[in-house]
Amino acid sequence: MNPIVFPGLGLTFQIERVAFSVFGKDIYWYGIIIACGFLLGVLCACHLTREWGLKSDTVLDMLFFAVPIAIICARAYYVIFYQSLYYNADGTFDWAEAVAIWDGGLAIYGGIIGAAVTCFIFCLVRHHKFGAVADVCAYGLLIGQMIGRWGNFVNQEAYGDTCTAVWRMGLTLQNGTYIEVHPTFLYESLWNLLGFLLLYFIVRKHRKYDGQIFLCYLFWYGLGRFFIEGIRTDSLYLFDTGIRVSQLVALVTVLVTVQILVIQQFRKHPAEKLLVNSPQSELLEEQGAAPEECREEAVPPTDNPPEVSADAEEPEKAGGEAQPSAAAAEETADTEEPDKTEGNSPEAEEPPKDSGEAPAAE
Repeated sequence: MNPIVFPGLGLTFQIERVAFSVFGKDIYWYGIIIACGFLLGVLCACHLTREWGLKSDTVLDMLFFAVPIAIICARAYYVIFYQSLYYNADGTFDWAEAVAIWDGGLAIYGGIIGAAVTCFIFCLVRHHKFGAVADVCAYGLLIGQMIGRWGNFVNQEAYGDTCTAVWRMGLTLQNGTYIEVHPTFLYESLWNLLGFLLLYFIVRKHRKYDGQIFLCYLFWYGLGRFFIEGIRTDSLYLFDTGIRVSQLVALVTVLVTVQILVIQQFRKHPAEKLLVNSPQSELLEEQGAAPEECREEAVPPTDNPPEVSADAEEPEKAGGEAQPSAAAAEETADTEEPDKTEGNSPEAEEPPKDSGEAPAAE
């Protein structure tokens, strides 16, 4: 691989695509970076499940279906909008090349669409609340995309038009041409990092309804992707229209989500409607209790004395050995005739005089 340079910053990187080999099979840095981003995203999502009223098993079970479907959809998105790459010279379609995902060619928007649809169907079948599950997964998506873009850096791909800025990136193409371009992989990685920080430290504290975080994620990522996609040189186009597909999807996503967010902002959202505060919280299944954060005082404090059981009101009459407690005697003094059986204390036989003051608590 040719070196990657940042001449304005005085940085040079010489990175090989192959990290190591196992039994003759090459393991690429691209795959390792994508896997790390995925694992960190899953860990973050599982960490937030209890706060959202979910169990981590719910997210893991959903990912079991969503991940393979997301990969298929990401590949299908790429192939559909880059069909010319997979036609043979005789005009026949090369299905073998179309499914060879190990050769590259995955579109993130296709993966997001596939994962979202799978998550919705999973929640519908398993009776989970889609908004809460989507909110948790939004953080994982941002982490995965933030880290995954560095796989493009290693592969020297997903870069932009020529650039003269201080942070410009210098690449040497296969034909030996040297170019200095926008490091769009870096732009998107930093944009996702900023989005994660905003959603985690600010929006999360003001979350009013399930699905709010996911809507904010769609808006934030779409807004950044719309502008970044406009300067990339490897965009997928809507067939022969000259319209960048991902830019169009990003624009539609921003317009739709911003309308939903504005409408929801003016609606009332009672706290008990959040899954974590509702009786449907999955955490209630664990040891029959909800987490401390969402517990409410079921019975307000009261100054009335507790009720006295029948056993406490009547002293035992067997042999005169059992004595009624002082508290029971004081509770029943004004309503009952004290029991004058043999063995009772003199104090219990004579009711206390009404002094107009409540007895002092011990």
